[in-house]
Amino acid sequence: MKIKTFSYSQLDTFVHRLSGLSKLVCFLLLTSAIMLTYDIRIILAIMVLSFVMMQVAKIRYSQIRLMLIYVMAFLVVNFFLTYLFEPEYGVAIYGTKHVLFSFGGHYTVMQEQLFYQFTKLFKYLSVIPLGIIFVLTTNPSEFASSLNGVGVSYKICTALSLTLRYFPDVADDYNTIALAQQARGVEMSSKAKMMDRLKRSASILIPLIMTTMDRIELISNAMDLRGYGKHRKRTWYARKPLRTADYISMAVCLAVLVFTLYVRFFINHSIYYNPFI
Repeated sequence: MKIKTFSYSQLDTFVHRLSGLSKLVCFLLLTSAIMLTYDIRIILAIMVLSFVMMQVAKIRYSQIRLMLIYVMAFLVVNFFLTYLFEPEYGVAIYGTKHVLFSFGGHYTVMQEQLFYQFTKLFKYLSVIPLGIIFVLTTNPSEFASSLNGVGVSYKICTALSLTLRYFPDVADDYNTIALAQQARGVEMSSKAKMMDRLKRSASILIPLIMTTMDRIELISNAMDLRGYGKHRKRTWYARKPLRTADYISMAVCLAVLVFTLYVRFFINHSIYYNPFI
């Protein structure tokens, strides 16, 4: 069975069996904990937890390979640009200065700056797996029905469901157009230069947008013909009630958020963890 890129896969794992609503709540609680602190101890703990959950959910590298390439490229560029424009920001945060070495006559590498930048890097690396788990283990229809069950408008729920379903379709359309371009003699493989590959990849955007517009029109017409939006309420075929595992998962994530806030306000007395004092 072919697994689409960055799409929901129906497996029988602990993560897949959770309700879409509980997974959304856990995602929001854990990402809030990460965003509300620069304590690398908490960030690393959540990052390890998220990678363990990826293993439990049996998420394959082939499903997320393309996304990881772009994300890692962004993180590397962000890491160096942060140092380039604010080489002593860590010193201003932690109030100490421990020089490691200098280069270029104008730039000095300090422990405080590296500690701040690696903490910031791990913040990104902690959030990304959480988002991947949510998207790849949540049935879009079941997620929409769960949100509607707690009072969210079914129109908003349907829009979210269609958005989640659309990710793999866009990736498939991109690959199809790229293969068609290569069949016409446009070299887009690793044999071509990097700049040439980027320019030729950008040329795919126009046919990709046209394909997207055609699909939007097709879906809109189908929904209009079925009278979508006529009534204030609707029924759902895919609805999963909250179970004990869902409540336990949400309670654990809430405890992580509460512990993060406790460490921030009563132990660190700051959003930053300072190991240099």
